[in-house]
Formats: sequence, C-alpha cells, structure tokens
Amino acid sequence: MFKGTPEIIAQRREEIVDACEKLYQTKSFKDITLKDISNITSFSRPTIYNYFHTKEEIFLALFEQEYDRWNADLEGILVSDQEYTCEQLAGSIAETLENRAQLLKLLSMNNYDMESNSREELLVSFKGAYGRSLRNFRMILEKHCSELSDADTEQIMYVFFPFMFGIYPYAEVTAKQKEAMSEAEVDFDYKSIYEITYNCLVRLLKN
Repeated sequence: MFKGTPEIIAQRREEIVDACEKLYQTKSFKDITLKDISNITSFSRPTIYNYFHTKEEIFLALFEQEYDRWNADLEGILVSDQEYTCEQLAGSIAETLENRAQLLKLLSMNNYDMESNSREELLVSFKGAYGRSLRNFRMILEKHCSELSDADTEQIMYVFFPFMFGIYPYAEVTAKQKEAMSEAEVDFDYKSIYEITYNCLVRLLKN
C-alpha cells in the first residue's frame, strides 16, 4: 500500500474506482482490465497495485459505493414523516432501486468470485455497507409497517434481498437476448426495474 496521508490514499482509490465505473458503462466485467483502468487514470498499472491487488477488489469497492448510495436513498425514506400505505412504500423503495441500476447489475454478477479474490479488510468494509442496507430496510419496515411481527419482517427480508439478485437480468434485456427469446418462441412480458420491484414488494407487504 502507498504510504501517504489517509486523504491522499482515499482520493487515489476514488479515482481508480471512478475509472472502473466509467468503463463499466460500456464494457463487461470480464472485458475490463487493470490496463484499461490505468489508461483513464493518472496512474500506471503497477501503481494501481498499491491500492488494489486485483480487478475484483476494484469492483468490490464500486459495489460498496453503490450500497452507500442506496443506503442514502433508504435513509431518506426512513426519516420521512410521510404516512405510507403498502403501495406507497413499495413504490418509494422501487424508485430507489430504479435509480440504482448499477447496484442491481453488480448483484447479478458472480459475487462469489469477486469476494473470494479480495483481501479480508476490503471485504469487511463492503459487508459493512451491505449490512447497513439490511438495517435500513428493516427499520423502514418497523417504522412504516408496524403491524408486521418480527417473524413477518424477517421473512420479507429473506425473500426480498435474494430476489434483488435477479432483477437486473429480467429488466435490462439486450436486443440479442430479445431476438433469441423470439426465435425460441418464449412468450415473455418485459418489465422495468420499478415494475418488478414494486410488484414483489406489494405482494410481500400485503401478505
């Protein structure tokens, strides 16, 4: 690790993660290399190793950043004084995920490889951001759905958080995938991130 002030280290890590995020808008995880990332930063590829040991570590940092952004959205709902119906709460949470398509895209990747190829201290930091999303979601349910028992809340969370892994592949379908579905004669009703999330949450909250 580069021996600098915490501020300098944080700034340089942020520059690397931002470069990775920019590339991820147009390229897949498997096609992005450390050389590609170094080409749009002020660092050489060997310098990047002072901050991240693997490409997976950079993506894990991006993943953590996405959870931080989602947590900010969830906390906005949590502190709201609005009285929510089930439909309104489902809609508000669905909006937060509609704005976090990149989080859902990262969730749909092979998290096992990403986590197993990252150092423990970075994994712990990532799990902290993930854990905050669990706590925020739980507190939202406890505040706005007070009729739910602890068992109900636990069940909703154990359904919804694994469900999130599959939202992106269903909502963000490429032209090639649509053509293959058509040729295979698969009748499929395409839905947006908002629609998929909203429909799931309404059923969970009402039941």
